[in-house]
Amino acid sequence: MLKYLFPFLNSLLITIVLTLATIWISKKLHWHGRDSLRHIHLPGVSRLGGLVMIVAFNATIFLNHDLFATPELYGFCLGSLILLVVGFLDDLKELFWKIQLFIQVAVAILVFIMGIRIYYITNPLSGGILKLDSGLGIILSAVLVIFWIVLVMNAMNWADGIDGMSSGITFITAVTIFILSFRPEVNQPPMAIICAALMGTILGFLIFNFNPSMIIAGTAGAMFMGFSLAVMSIFSGAKVATALLVLAIPIVDFLWVIGERLKNQKSIFLPDKNHLHYKLMELGWSQKKIVGSYWAVTAVIAIIALNTRVIGKGIALFTVALIMTGILIIVNKKISSLKSHN
Repeated sequence: MLKYLFPFLNSLLITIVLTLATIWISKKLHWHGRDSLRHIHLPGVSRLGGLVMIVAFNATIFLNHDLFATPELYGFCLGSLILLVVGFLDDLKELFWKIQLFIQVAVAILVFIMGIRIYYITNPLSGGILKLDSGLGIILSAVLVIFWIVLVMNAMNWADGIDGMSSGITFITAVTIFILSFRPEVNQPPMAIICAALMGTILGFLIFNFNPSMIIAGTAGAMFMGFSLAVMSIFSGAKVATALLVLAIPIVDFLWVIGERLKNQKSIFLPDKNHLHYKLMELGWSQKKIVGSYWAVTAVIAIIALNTRVIGKGIALFTVALIMTGILIIVNKKISSLKSHN
């Protein structure tokens, strides 16, 4: 177990040291990056958490002697470094959404070219397998990989609205994939090492990101968390279905917000307060209560995901999506009722 403990502790310590240094430098220079309409935090909080996380994670991977330098791993690390540059620029001055989307798609194509692919799809109803390793299957695999990575990156970016939200969900999902990596049907020790490094990185950051936060992830950090989870759910035999189920809350919320923006004839890329966490705050919930609730539900879903097979995951995902939709409808009605009485 030491080969999994060491990357966890290494990334944890590197992240803590870099975070403390970043917070200190930001305060000394009176610079914290641009303000954002999407995130609620105290004034003057540094949004350079993404820089810390990506550097700490890649340093841990580079220093680990139990990992072989495969094209897939190179693609993963290179993709995260590209997101660091683009996200850092956005954390300085907001980039046009088309530029961000282009880079997200480009990074997804990069990791696909480097070998991170979906080689088969399991039918959630019958359990049958559709292979995607030749002919048109490769094209379908590319489309699915790009769609999945871009979806999770944006869902996690949009979920990063209050302290500790996206980092906590990322940690729980990483733990889930870590456990899954030891299952006989997966059996991927290298993936467990990578997960351990991510877990240490996220936990080290979360110590300072929990409300009231001393540092936030920013665009770079939020995209990195989404990118890492999306890639790891594909990489080395880990299961996309499991990650999809564990990430059901931010993904359903992401799709709901897009639907509301389209219904109101607004750009789907302009930030607003239509996310569930903002609406719960409108109803008087504190940030800590909201984050604690999200973490608890995500942890329960993770346990379900680890103890169900394909058909069970499909049923669980449908149930969670249905419950989430019902909650969103009820919360919207309560908010409308409150506004009509004021």
